[in-house]
Amino acid sequence: MKDPFVITISREVGSGGRTIGRKLAEKLGVRFSDKELVDALQKKLNLTVDSIEELKGKKKRWLDDFIQMVAPVPMSGMLVDGDSDYISEYNLSLSVNDVFEAEREILNGIADEGSCVIAGRSGFFVLKDRPNKVDILITASREKRIARIMEKQNLSRQKAEEVIDSVDKARDNYVLRYTGQSRYDARNYHIVLNMDYITEDQAVAMILSYLGK
Repeated sequence: MKDPFVITISREVGSGGRTIGRKLAEKLGVRFSDKELVDALQKKLNLTVDSIEELKGKKKRWLDDFIQMVAPVPMSGMLVDGDSDYISEYNLSLSVNDVFEAEREILNGIADEGSCVIAGRSGFFVLKDRPNKVDILITASREKRIARIMEKQNLSRQKAEEVIDSVDKARDNYVLRYTGQSRYDARNYHIVLNMDYITEDQAVAMILSYLGK
């Protein structure tokens, strides 16, 4: 792929999708972007990623709770590595729609800078009008996901199941709210990979084969 391109990686938590995205970007020699807006908010407001994901998953206006949790918010401090130009100073008058628009601006800014692999952030929808874009969904069975989270995060089975249920609900609500589509709809993607019987390296090889064609 000689012209600038964008690859979006949507994934279920515990499926290995983030690792696949990172390895794919390394193979292609391009930028890998993962949750840059969430990271920026995390650093600026001193919240954990889990807290942000939980708030985003609520069906009501989660930013109202967000503001109540962190106010008063310091207005100083740097944002994420070199991406501070993309995010304006946090403002207590922001609505949840403003946050989504900020996310859209960040992703388009990243894509404007050159070829990249973007994990999550509803990239399949936000960047839908981009040329040379390939959308990928990484999925796995619940048992596979539980086992991976238990191993990677050193959690009990119960805790791993709680992580899956919480993150799935949050992401489902968020994607449906802003795209009007299910993130599991295969029609949104060029490639859907089930990780139950293949390794991350095999998944990367399959994607590279597709890109080559």
